[in-house]
Formats: sequence, structure tokens, C-alpha cells
Amino acid sequence: MAPILELKSITKRFPGVLANDKISFSLEEGEIHGMLGENGAGKTTLMNILYGLYHPDEGEIYIRGKSVEIESSRDAIRGGIGMVHQHFMLIPVFTVTENVMLGDEPTKFGGILDRESTAARIRDISSTYGLEVDPGAMVSTLPVGVQQRVEIIKLLYREAEILIFDEPTSVLTPQEANQLFRIMRSLAESGKSIIFITHKLREVLEVADRITVIRDGKVIGTTSPEEADKRKLASMMVGRDVVLEVEKTKAKPTDLTMRVQNLKVLDDRNALTVNGVSFEVKAGEILGIAGVQGNGQTELIEALTGLRHPVEGRIELLGTDITRSTPRQITELGSAHIPEDRQRDGLVLTYPVTDNLVLNTYYIKPFTRRAVIQPEAILENSKDLIEAFDIRTPSPLVGLGTLSGGNQQKVIVARELSRPIKLLVAAQPTRGLDVGSIEYIHGRLIEKRDQGVAVVLVSTELDEIMQLSDRIAVMYRGQVLDIVAIEDATKESIGLLMAGIQAEGQET
Repeated sequence: MAPILELKSITKRFPGVLANDKISFSLEEGEIHGMLGENGAGKTTLMNILYGLYHPDEGEIYIRGKSVEIESSRDAIRGGIGMVHQHFMLIPVFTVTENVMLGDEPTKFGGILDRESTAARIRDISSTYGLEVDPGAMVSTLPVGVQQRVEIIKLLYREAEILIFDEPTSVLTPQEANQLFRIMRSLAESGKSIIFITHKLREVLEVADRITVIRDGKVIGTTSPEEADKRKLASMMVGRDVVLEVEKTKAKPTDLTMRVQNLKVLDDRNALTVNGVSFEVKAGEILGIAGVQGNGQTELIEALTGLRHPVEGRIELLGTDITRSTPRQITELGSAHIPEDRQRDGLVLTYPVTDNLVLNTYYIKPFTRRAVIQPEAILENSKDLIEAFDIRTPSPLVGLGTLSGGNQQKVIVARELSRPIKLLVAAQPTRGLDVGSIEYIHGRLIEKRDQGVAVVLVSTELDEIMQLSDRIAVMYRGQVLDIVAIEDATKESIGLLMAGIQAEGQET
């Protein structure tokens, strides 16, 4: 019996880049097939071909043994293919029902939209697959994990049989990711076939039936969770042995770098999301801030970096009050910032790589002289940093938006760490990155710590917090419940604090 989907010798070229090089791949009915590879390996390009967003230069696509031409996403949908994109394709001001029916709107007598029948189908789909969603809810009010369920419902509403999940956990908390895996397994058990694109080794070993590894646009091999482990998969992905455990010596903290006292910060809805937070960070140590996403970490980091002003409390950097300072003023005191949302707060995607590498230094020498920008100096700077930080780009002059997510992150890291700094504020520095990029960025954070930089690290990945931190502050509902030295911390004790349960067993 033919596979439900088969790709044969798919090749796709872009100017200066061979994105897919004779890739062959098959998907069986009711299978979860993991596609693993570094950022920029060609995974998303391949799926965009399958979904009709790109057209292959060479190769063939077969659905249930029949050769097909997929010229558009409409062709893909007609062929039973659906895709949950890394960045959701939802309209925030529409309800769940309106988003699901968009482009395939049923009508009643007189041409009136039949929202009721769509809502009824959404409830049926939700019940069948464990996708609890309120059809009448406004999408903008839903948590990210629930918005992802809406994307899945959209595909099932259109009766998709082949579901593509493109980096589906990159914006999810660990709890939301586990719930997604349960949903994926339920879909597969009902006969749906799933392509699971990821770079997270634990996830693909946990949920996939088979695993295909792509590197530099080529298939390196196909294996199974029973035959593989993290080290084998990492080596296949990167082409070398990868250090999966962070190697570091004991911290030697010295002078006080940052002091935060009784900080209170409001969010965009004027709700108090940081409520009386206090801590100190010394030169030569990493203070990890752990917590489930949405417990005030985002607003805290925005306050520390000048993106949001607190309503109460005080922040000092090297003895200077920066409570109401601007981002530029804080940067000029020796602070660096790797933001949580790289595309919103860290980069200008329409600018070339060269300009993104000087976004916070373009106005000083050697990049500006006598108020005149010096393009040659900016270009030379970019060439040096591209080599030093292994940024994979066909040219320093291409638009940053053409680079993979991992290489976009490396641009931020290169820009922030290539100048003299005293403080590094790193928020979710490896979110959405592959194992090779994670290894690289972890190494840079430890390197800066050992050079005497104070590091504030925010991450929802508990493994990352445990491996990198010298002390761990756990946030819950806008407060720091405890600050624990790493030698006294366990995953269990930190996990309980993240759930609001303190040592004596009292829930906050």
C-alpha cells in the first residue's frame, strides 16, 4: 500500500542558496513523522513546497500514490493538506468561529453568514480531539496555547488528513507543549498523518514514530526513537559531536552590578504584574529567573531595560538610578539585552544584516563621524561579526528577514556581546533555536559570566535555568517566592515554587 504522502528528489534553489537538495520523504497513514534539523537546514522550505507556498525546481509529490501538482495553498487544502505555521495566521479581533470559517464561509437563506453551524462543528471537533475552545471567544483574549488549538481546528474543519506542524512548541510553555503532544497523539490515533517539524531532541524522541534528519538541505537519514538517542540525533543534525550538558566552573561573584528594590510594574492592561520584586546581581554570576510564562517575567525584563517604566520601586545599575531611564541611557551604562521577542524588540527585519548589527551603536565612532554615517565601517564590522559568531548568511547586505530564526538570534547575540558590557539581560535566549545554536549561545553566556559580566537570565525552560544559573529566583504571580543557590536547587523544588508551592507546602 502506498504511503499517504511521498516526496521524491525535491530540489529548491534561491539566489546563492540550495535550500533543498534532492530530498525524498514519506509519510504513512496515522503516523507522526518528525523532521529534525538545525535552523536553516531546509525543513520549512520543504513544507512550504508541500503547502503550495513555493514551487519546487525539481522533484515530484505523490498523495496516496497519485502524482500531484501543488501550485497554491488552495491546491494543498483540496488535497487534504493543512499547516499550522510557526507564527499563527489568526485575526486577533475576530472570534474563534469567524477565524475558522474565514475563506470557507457557510451562509443561510439570504446570504447571511451561518456562524451557528460553524460553531456547532467547532464544538464537535473540540470534543472529538480534546481541543477545548470556546467558539465565541475573541482570539486576542486567548492564551498562545489555545490560539494554537484554533489553528488545528481550522485544518480539521477543512477535513485535512495530512497535518504539518512547523516548530509548534517554539511559543509554548512546557505545560502547553505537553498538552499539544497529547492532542497530536489523539489525531494520529484517529487516522490523521502528521509531519512534526522541530529541532528539540527531547520532543521528537517523545512523540514521533519515525524521525528524518535534514542538514544543509539534504536528508542525512531516517531513524526511530527506539534506535536513536539525543547524542546520535544531535550529531546527525550538526555533523559533529555536540556537548549537550553545559560545562562551567563554580562562579566567583565580585562587585554588586544591579540592585532591584520593591519593584512594581503594570502590564498593557494596567494590571499589576510585577508586585514588589527585589534582588541583586553581582559581577561574575548568572541569576536565573524561573517561572511559567505569564508570571511577570516579561514586564520585569522590560523594566530592567527601559522598555517599560515601573510605578514603584528602584533599579540601580553600577550605583546609578535607572528606574526611569531610556533604553539608550541604560545601554550606554554598559548593559546588553537579548530580548524575548527578537523580531519585535531586537531586530528590523527589512534592514540588511549590516544595519542590524549596529542598531545601538550606529551613532558613535567608527560608524558615524561628524554626524555622517560611515557605510564602509559598518560593512567591515558586519564581516568580522559574521565570522566570529558563525552567522550563516549569503551576504552581509541581504535583508535580515531572509535569515533563519537561529541566525537572526545570532545577529542579536553578536551585536550585544561584541562591545564592552557590565550587565547582560537575556530573556528566552534560546527559544526556537536548534541544538547547535543552543550550545553556542550557552557557551557565550558562560564566557561572559567568567569575564566578570553580571547576567540576568529569564527562561521558561527549566533545564536551561538549572544548567546555566548560579542562583535561581522563582517568580509566581508577579512575586519572587524564593532565591535558591544552584547547589541547593533540584528540579522538583524549583518546579514546586513555579507552581506557587513553597517549602512548607503552603500554596501561595
